Amino acid sequence: MAKMTKSQLMTVLAEKTGLSKKDVVSFMDTLVELAYKEVKTSGEFVLPGFGKMVKAKRKERMGINPATGEKIKIAAKTVVKFRLAKAAKEAVL
Repeated sequence: MAKMTKSQLMTVLAEKTGLSKKDVVSFMDTLVELAYKEVKTSGEFVLPGFGKMVKAKRKERMGINPATGEKIKIAAKTVVKFRLAKAAKEAVL
C-alpha cells in the first residue's frame, strides 16, 4: 500500500469534514505554524490523542567518522522530538 500524499490527505479531510479543500489546507497550515511557534517558545506542543512535539537538548558526545575511523567530537545541540500519545499507540497496535 502506497503512502498517502499531502494532496490526498487534504482531499480526504475535506470529504470527511464537509469543509472545502482550501479551508482544510488553510487549517492545517495554521496548525503546523502554531505547533512550530509553541515548540520554539515554550518547548512543547501537545495535540491531544495524537502526541506532542518536545524541544530537547543533546549533550556533546564523541562519534566516529565511518570513512576514516577517526574519532570526532559532536557538538551539543537542541533537537525536536515527537512523543506519540498512549491512545495513538493503542489504536494503531
